[in-house]
Amino acid sequence: MDALFEQGIRVDSGLTPLNSYENRVYQFQDEDRKRYVVKFYRPQRWTTAQILEEHAFALELAADEIPLAAPLILNGTTLPEYQGYRFAVFQSLGGRQYETDNLDQMEWVGRYLGRIHQVGRRALFQHRPSIGINEYLLEPRVLLAASPLVPAALKDAFLSATDALIDAVRVRWDENAETLRLHGDCHPGNILWRDGPLFVDLDDARNGPAVQDLWMLLNGDKAEQRMQLETIIEAYEEFTPFNMSELTLIEPLRAMRMVYYLAWLIRRWEDPAFPRNFPWLAEEDYWRRQTATFHEQVRVLNEPPLQLTPMY
Repeated sequence: MDALFEQGIRVDSGLTPLNSYENRVYQFQDEDRKRYVVKFYRPQRWTTAQILEEHAFALELAADEIPLAAPLILNGTTLPEYQGYRFAVFQSLGGRQYETDNLDQMEWVGRYLGRIHQVGRRALFQHRPSIGINEYLLEPRVLLAASPLVPAALKDAFLSATDALIDAVRVRWDENAETLRLHGDCHPGNILWRDGPLFVDLDDARNGPAVQDLWMLLNGDKAEQRMQLETIIEAYEEFTPFNMSELTLIEPLRAMRMVYYLAWLIRRWEDPAFPRNFPWLAEEDYWRRQTATFHEQVRVLNEPPLQLTPMY
């Protein structure tokens, strides 16, 4: 509240914590009854230059009338600092949950992703990272091997499954795929709905292939995913072309996210919020299931990739 007051914002309602493990995020009303969200960034995760690059991307998208949460400019900056903590303030965007089985909503989202990527292709991030094998697989593998959270009796089997998954991804990963600025974490939880989609949380924005912002919207069996993908891509291409060869990256990207997510949990284990909210990470059964999941993903990687229905 002191940090906000220093920026000329008087909190009238108190602070309501929102669901965020990476940062500390609160919703509040000011004295004029306007609703805002303030996000205090976890120290040492992103550099100031990386956060400002994310903010600049959000403002560029907002200038193109793409509905998303963009940071407010306060006293000449989007990233004020208070007692060593960097933070940003956003207008609170109300909305209901995006419906993952609603093809009409999916079409809207595909159209806006096309517009987001149209902007994202104008330039690449210079400070934020790019999706790749090292950050998503090799560095996490080192962390997993050293972690005491992986039970000693299960570690060899788990690391063997991890190595098999890494090898399977290496064969299928395309280092030369075209990259652009992405939302980076475009799963249904980061989309609200209010007469159309509202995109939130660019905290994981980075360079990568366009399909990264599409595959997490797919759900169900292969036939359902094919229908969803066709819906998204047809709407997407109203604004920018989609390279169909990137469909072969869907399962490699899924595998990379699996390994990266585990490493993220281990990196954050010293934060009291993590043992409290992810207690299963310290249970042997979880690591047995994870080993089986990695083997299953290797099997999926060896299958033909998801393709669209041929048009004649």
